[in-house]
Amino acid sequence: MAQMTLIQAITDALRIELRNDPNVLLFGEDVGNNGGVFRATEGLQKEFGEERVFDTPLAESGIGGLAIGLGLQGFRPIMEIQFFGFVYEVIDSISGQMARMRYRSGGRYNSPVTIRSPFGGGVHTPELHADSLEGLMTQQPGLKVVIPATPYDAKGLLLSAIRDNDPVIFLEHMKLYRSFRQEVPEEEYTIPLGKADVKREGKDLSIITYGAMVHESLKAAEELEKEGFSVEVVDLRTLAPLDIDAIVASVEKTGRAIVVQEAQKQAGIAAQVVAEINDRAILSLEAPVLRVAGPDTVYPFSQAETVWLPNYKDVIETAKKVLSF
Repeated sequence: MAQMTLIQAITDALRIELRNDPNVLLFGEDVGNNGGVFRATEGLQKEFGEERVFDTPLAESGIGGLAIGLGLQGFRPIMEIQFFGFVYEVIDSISGQMARMRYRSGGRYNSPVTIRSPFGGGVHTPELHADSLEGLMTQQPGLKVVIPATPYDAKGLLLSAIRDNDPVIFLEHMKLYRSFRQEVPEEEYTIPLGKADVKREGKDLSIITYGAMVHESLKAAEELEKEGFSVEVVDLRTLAPLDIDAIVASVEKTGRAIVVQEAQKQAGIAAQVVAEINDRAILSLEAPVLRVAGPDTVYPFSQAETVWLPNYKDVIETAKKVLSF
């Protein structure tokens, strides 16, 4: 195994699939010679050539249209949106076309497109770059939405996403790109989409979360353990489809839960998870299910983002409300 950062694991997965499948194409703004804004595609154009890894104009709508056409012709496009806050420019291609292709054609056609994009706060980006818009995408049937929290998960999930015959939105939290390393197999392996992972076992409270908030939740769980509480942390990994069985199993074990997301509270993933718990496991609950989320405001300019972003202290405060109910 090798020690990899999350971005190294992503690059490794891209390289593996470009080698494995000549129909895999990788394109987006500055992904070629420059290797992308964060160097996720560094060296891939040199290794696989300009016909397989190439730059596009600064037009997200054009990138999406190209991906649709290539998918219909038997290719497996990997398109990069430079920052996910720019998804509004290509949302018709994604939600109005790719997501409906299999249904619209009665199964004759599909859109095997992987949509990679960085997102997330804590790195002082300009406006629109940090927005967490995953909730917007999960509302659209036909799309799968994946957010890895670790290098190991990132590689395995990305390989599964590229091989999937339907469109997968693969979101990469910028703060996690180089924040830590983890042992990652150098050979190929896959992690099934739609399967959550228990990152920490516990019996008193379930914290259900994803992305960068997995690490804030794990830190909160460690602090709560010092006070005698056993806290389980469930990493959703895939937000559409949700692993409802894993959520229910954890809640039935602990009897208490909170859901943590970085995105604004309104109409987010956390609300959907709470609704599923109430639908399927309400008789197992010893307390209401509470949420930790960003405020229902526009993401602030970078000077104020540390005040805006949820952190482990917020998780602890909410957890104690549920534990003491």
